[in-house]
Amino acid sequence: MDAVPTISFEDTSVAFSYKSDAALKKANFIFSLINHPWISAVAVNAVKMALTLKLPVESIIRKTVFSQFCGGESIEESKNTITQIGNYGVRTILDYSVEGEKSEAGFDATMNEIIRTIETAHLSKNIPFSVFKVTGIASAELLEKIQKKTSLSEGELQAFQRIKERVNNICAKAHAYMLPVLIDAEETWIQNSIDALAYEMMEKYNKQRAIVFNTFQFYRVASPKNLRDAYHNATMHDYYLGAKLVRGAYMEKERERAKDFNYPSPIFENKDTTDQAFNEALRFCINHKQRIAVMCGSHNEYSNYYLTVLMEKHSMANNDSRVWFSQLLGMSDNISFNLATAGYNVAKYVPYGPVRSVMPYLFRRAEENTSVAGQSSRELTLIQKEIKRRRSASRK
Repeated sequence: MDAVPTISFEDTSVAFSYKSDAALKKANFIFSLINHPWISAVAVNAVKMALTLKLPVESIIRKTVFSQFCGGESIEESKNTITQIGNYGVRTILDYSVEGEKSEAGFDATMNEIIRTIETAHLSKNIPFSVFKVTGIASAELLEKIQKKTSLSEGELQAFQRIKERVNNICAKAHAYMLPVLIDAEETWIQNSIDALAYEMMEKYNKQRAIVFNTFQFYRVASPKNLRDAYHNATMHDYYLGAKLVRGAYMEKERERAKDFNYPSPIFENKDTTDQAFNEALRFCINHKQRIAVMCGSHNEYSNYYLTVLMEKHSMANNDSRVWFSQLLGMSDNISFNLATAGYNVAKYVPYGPVRSVMPYLFRRAEENTSVAGQSSRELTLIQKEIKRRRSASRK
């Protein structure tokens, strides 16, 4: 890539402008912990044990990692975060992060909560997207059976019909409000089933603009072809493609399962190949911007730089509605807030839900920051740089 970055992500005064000194010190403590893998692992295991034993640790979690990475326990509690970051031009994607539902009643309750996020977004200029995981409203086991083309019982056929109805109810509500909805990516052994649902919804609701977005994980060997096929399918059936691009969230699980079941790993062998595939996908989307709306869901600084360069080369305005940048709350503020200050469309994923229910999400954040080379170190370096800058400024 010969792109020359047009924006700097080094300005910590912009990156942490929304954080108080106390919040910055708390972030420093959390990332100092995560930056030591063995300490982080001990802390995670201790929390898991405490939760299993039903020990009263929720207040400690709420005041530390929960407040760093989550908006609150409910939509109402999250409104302070939505307003706070919105004042700096960074929007919110409300992400109901409760996992592990197994019953039909639980799936219906999750669907209703997701629809509530859409209704809340409809009334707020600070919430431009909604989002859901299909496994929040569907049985993963049933999705896997469907992907394998296993013969289904009458009860399973009825359950699958209810899944389709839930997905449609969410997408129909999003379409009614012209509010885009992101369908999150999941494991490869259920992803084809999710893709089929997503493209059915796109053909139904993306005739005027991209409302339904599917997510492509570019650590997957299949993703470059999947993106091209999705574009050609959208062209053939005359609808707009909504594409959220991420690197991926289930790498170790994918590789272990491939090894256990003796099939080739679906994941690229190294990070460089993943990075190249991701950046080429950004180029593909911008080259086909007449048909594709893209969200760059990345904490990689170069990929975000590169997308700004592509936009500039195509004479696109910084705030072109077809292009969005997104990061997770509590991470990569140097990317999010500097992009927003420069006038780009930026939205943070803001997870919410009861503390115990969102712990799987928080455990993944700890593991992600520990396993991604340099991620926690980079976060910590920037936080400490801003703490020093503020101390220096206060002395003047």
